[in-house]
Amino acid sequence: MNTDTIKTLIERGLPGARADVQGADGVHFEALVICEAFAGKLPLARHRLVYATLGGLMGGEIHALALKTLTPEEAGLRAEG
Repeated sequence: MNTDTIKTLIERGLPGARADVQGADGVHFEALVICEAFAGKLPLARHRLVYATLGGLMGGEIHALALKTLTPEEAGLRAEG
């Protein structure tokens, strides 16, 4: 597994999301995910949204994924439009 694949899966699974994924050993990763869909959700619900984009890879090819999940506002980004 590689960081680019994880980034692509997250961004495809959460429309409008931006993901930055790091991980040097191919099984342990960390990701910063910024997505408007996180608004009003608690951290556990946000993490579940991200895990859902990765499906069966979690616990298999992806042994561990540390997440930081933010809305664009929390990340200090202006809304596009």
